Amino acid sequence: MKTTLLCLSFFILLIGCQSTTNDSKYLRSVGDALPDTKLDDPAFKLCNESTAIQYFAFGEKTFKGGKIFIERAFEKHYKPEKVAKESGLIRVRFVVNCRGETGRYRVLGMDEAYQEKEFDNSITDQLLAITKRLKGWKIFPNVDRDYYQYLIFKIKDGELIELMP
Repeated sequence: MKTTLLCLSFFILLIGCQSTTNDSKYLRSVGDALPDTKLDDPAFKLCNESTAIQYFAFGEKTFKGGKIFIERAFEKHYKPEKVAKESGLIRVRFVVNCRGETGRYRVLGMDEAYQEKEFDNSITDQLLAITKRLKGWKIFPNVDRDYYQYLIFKIKDGELIELMP
């Protein structure tokens, strides 16, 4: 009886000490792009900050005109930079909010061995600028849904070889 009472007291004490605030040092989801005043447009707002943002398959369902339209935009505007040893993959990831607006852009480069790499700014700045100018990201009617989207660029000696996925 004494042991049961002691355990019950400990359990009640433990519950009483639980914090009701959500001041966690951990992100809501792995890979969340939190606002960064050095990188982000302060006017860009999510529609629902508390709902989990998810990725959607790239294509007609997420962009008006599909992948072919985006490929044409890069073919037209990307000016290849002949930079020795600038080969690998560059990922531009961003959030599309429920109004079809984009923000929270993040760029990650990797070499051909998939090791993190920083590319020459003449390449990454162009890819980011063209990506930011893309208009036509689809929204989900009657739902305040924000979602992540990404484009991966295969670069060989500064030339844009392929847009993935």
